[in-house]
Amino acid sequence: MTSKLNRVLRDETGITALETAIILIAFVVVASVFAFTILSAGSFSTEQSRDAIYSGLEQVQGSLELRGSVIALKDTNKVESVIISLGNVAGGDPVDLTVSGPVVVEYRDANHRLPNATYTLGWAYRTDSDDLLEERETAVMTVSVSSATLVTNTTFVVEVKPPSGAPLYIERTTPAVLDVVMDLH
Repeated sequence: MTSKLNRVLRDETGITALETAIILIAFVVVASVFAFTILSAGSFSTEQSRDAIYSGLEQVQGSLELRGSVIALKDTNKVESVIISLGNVAGGDPVDLTVSGPVVVEYRDANHRLPNATYTLGWAYRTDSDDLLEERETAVMTVSVSSATLVTNTTFVVEVKPPSGAPLYIERTTPAVLDVVMDLH
C-alpha cells in the first residue's frame, strides 16, 4: 500500500497540466501585446501617410485660375505689358496679391527671363477692400515686360506663383503683326 501511495504522491500529471495552462496563458498575453503593438504602429503609419497625402494635394492643387483672355499692349515696336485676369479656384484659399506680397510673377521667353517681374494690380470685381483674391473676385494684373524684347512671333510664359499651391502657367505667342492692343486668347 505504501508503494501505491508513493506512486500517487509522485504522480505529477496535474502539475504538468497546470504548467501547460500557465505557459499557454503567457503565450496568449505575449501575442496580444505583440498584436496591439503591430496595430498601433500600423495606425500611426496610416496617419502619417494620410497627412503626407493631404499636404501633397495641397501643394499640387492650384489656387489661381485665368479668367478671360490674355491681353498684350504694344508701345512703339514691342510689347510693353501683358494683362491677365485672375480668379480664385472654387474652394481655394484667398491669395494675397499685394504688390509687395508673397506672390511672385515670372516672365520668360527664348531670350529673356524676368524672375521677379513687376506688376500692377486692378480689380474687375471685388467683394471687399483688401488685396486678398477671394472667391467670386476677379483681379486684373498688368505685368511689365518692357525690359524684355517681346516682338512678333515670340512664345512667352507668364507664371504667377502663389505662396502655396501650384503656380499658374500662362503660355502665349505674339502674332505676326503687333497692334496696339492684342487679344492673345
